[in-house]
Amino acid sequence: MPIVVGETLGAYRIIEQLGQGGMATVFKAYHAALDRYVAIKALHPAFKEDKNFLGRFQREARVVARLDHPNIVPIYDFSEHEGRPYLVMKYIEGETLKARLVQKKLSFGEIMSIVDAVGKALTYAHRQGILHRDVKPSNVLLANDGQIYLADFGLARIASAGESTLSSDMMLGTPQYISPEQAMGKRELDEGTDIYSFGVLLYELLVGKVPFSADTPYAIIHDHIYSPLPLPHSINPKITDDMERVLLKALAKERADRYSTVNELVEAFKNACGGFEESALPIETVETQVSAIPAVLTDTKIPPAAGLESGIHEPTVQGTVSEGETVPPEEERPPSIPVSEEEPAWTPTKTSLPELVLARKPLHKRWYVWLLVIAGIFGICLFAIIVRGMIKNKQAGVEQAISTATQMPQEIPLPLDLLQQARRNVDENPNDPIVHLDLAVLLIDARQFEDVTKELNRVEGLMGDPGFYIEHGRMYRDQQKWIAAAWAFLRARELNPDWKTGEAIDLWHEAVYKAFMDPEAGRVVDLERIRAVDGPMAGVARVQAELTAGNVGRAETIILEVIKQFENFPEALLVQARVFARLKNTERVVKILDALKQIETLPPWIRDEIGRIEAVEKPKP
Repeated sequence: MPIVVGETLGAYRIIEQLGQGGMATVFKAYHAALDRYVAIKALHPAFKEDKNFLGRFQREARVVARLDHPNIVPIYDFSEHEGRPYLVMKYIEGETLKARLVQKKLSFGEIMSIVDAVGKALTYAHRQGILHRDVKPSNVLLANDGQIYLADFGLARIASAGESTLSSDMMLGTPQYISPEQAMGKRELDEGTDIYSFGVLLYELLVGKVPFSADTPYAIIHDHIYSPLPLPHSINPKITDDMERVLLKALAKERADRYSTVNELVEAFKNACGGFEESALPIETVETQVSAIPAVLTDTKIPPAAGLESGIHEPTVQGTVSEGETVPPEEERPPSIPVSEEEPAWTPTKTSLPELVLARKPLHKRWYVWLLVIAGIFGICLFAIIVRGMIKNKQAGVEQAISTATQMPQEIPLPLDLLQQARRNVDENPNDPIVHLDLAVLLIDARQFEDVTKELNRVEGLMGDPGFYIEHGRMYRDQQKWIAAAWAFLRARELNPDWKTGEAIDLWHEAVYKAFMDPEAGRVVDLERIRAVDGPMAGVARVQAELTAGNVGRAETIILEVIKQFENFPEALLVQARVFARLKNTERVVKILDALKQIETLPPWIRDEIGRIEAVEKPKP
C-alpha cells in the first residue's frame, strides 16, 4: 500500500508529500518526541519484491548513516513500512540549486560557495569509501540560513543493494550528468564517476547549459560515451582558456584522464577562475528556458554554435539556449584576397583597348553566351517548379506545424547493450515489475512495438499499486515519453476508479492528448480501456488518431459527437480547434481558442497548447 498523508510510520507522522521520482517519494514528517520535522524518503515499492533486499538495505544504510559532515544531509534513521524501506533525514528549509537556477542567475560568489561545499562533501565521503553517483543541481540544497548541502548521498549505493533495474548501475544517475562508465553499466566505479558528474555541474553553472542534451535519455547517454565535449568557449566566448582546460579534464571520457581527486578538481577550478569576470556568467539558465519555450520550437536539433549564431533554439531534455544567454560574436566575413601595392591582382597587358575589342567574336558566335542562355532557361524552369511546389505545400503547412507540436518520434538507434542489458534483467528477475517496464519503455523508444504489450501485461500482473503507476507516469511525462506516460496513468485510473479530479487527472489528460499524436499510440494504449474509465478522453484520443492518419472528415464527425455529448470539456474544444485548423476554418479556430481562454480553471498545459496553435496559425479576429 502507498504511504499517504496523515499516516504514522513508527514515530513519524506524515505531514505532506514533497516530491517523487522513479526511485523514491519524499515526505515531510513530524517526530513528536523530539518535536522536530524530518524528511522521509521512501524507496520504490518494487524493492520489496526482492525478499533479500531489506537486509542488504539495512547494511548499506548503516554505512551511509555514519557520514557526518556539515555539507551532507544527515540520515537520522532507517526502517521499513509494509516491506517498503525508507530513510529519515534532516528536513532542510530552503530550495534546491535547480529551483534557484530557475529563478535567477547566480553570482560568481554563490557559484564558488556551491563548488566549495559540494567539493568538501564529495571529498569527505570518498575518504569513507562511499560514492554519490548522482551529483546534479536537484541534489544540492540551499538552506535559508545560507548552509549548502549535498543530498541523497549514498541513495544510489543503497539502491545498488537490490536486484531490480532500479538498482542496476545503468539506471543510477541522471542522463544529463551521468559518467561514461556509469552509462555503460560498469560496476567497478571509483570517485572518477562523481568527478565527471561534478564537472557537468560546473559546466552548467559557467556555460549556462549542460554539455549534452537530446530528445531522449538514450541519445544523451550515447553522447556522454562517444561524442566530443562541446567546447565551453564556443557557447560562452568569455570562458577563459584556463577555465576551459579544467572542464575538459574533468569531463574526459576516460577515467585516467580526469583529475585524480575531487579536491584536485576544486583547486584547479578556483585557480582558473581567479580572474573570471561576473559579466562572463550566463544570463539565463537551462531550467528557466524550459518553462519559457514550447516544445514545438525545440524539434530541430542543431549544433550549439549554429544555434547561437542564427538565433534558432537548440533542443534539450532540460531546455534550450535562449535569446540573451550569451552575446554571440559578430559573423566572420570570408577573408578577401590580399592585393599588395607591389603586386596588383591584375596587370594590364600591352594590347590596346581597341585591339582587345576588335579581337572579340560577335555575341551570337561565342559558345559561353549560348551556355548562359541555356542555363538561364533551365533556371527559370526550375524556379517555376519550386514556386509551384511552395504554393501547393503552403496550405498544409500550418496544420503540419500544429500537428507536430509534439514531435513524432523517429526510430532511435539505441546502444545495443542497453536493450541487451534490459532483456538480461528480465530473464534474471522475471518477477520484478520494474525490469519489465524498463524493457517496454526502451522498446517504445526504439519503435519496436512487437513485444511491448507482453512486457506491459507482465507489469500489470505483478504490480497493483496505483501509486507505482502515478509515479512512473509523472516521470515519463517529464521526459516527454507520452505513450509510456499515457499507459501508466491509464493503469492508475483503472486501479483507482474514484480518481477524477486534481493535478493527476490533468497529467492523465495531457498524456493521452499528446500520445495519440503518435500513429503508434494505439498499439500500446488501448482505446477501449480508455473509454471504460474516461469516455470524453477516449473521444479526444480517437480524434487525434484520425487527424494523425489524415482522416480529417472522420475526425470532424467524431469531434462533433464528442462536443455534443460533453459540451464544456476543454480537451475536446482544444482538439476541435485542431480539426478546424486542418479544414482551414481560421474563424472557427479563433472563436474556439478565445472561448477556451475564458475558462479560469483551464489546466496550464492546455494554455500552452493554445499558445502553440496561435503561434503557428497566427489567426486574426
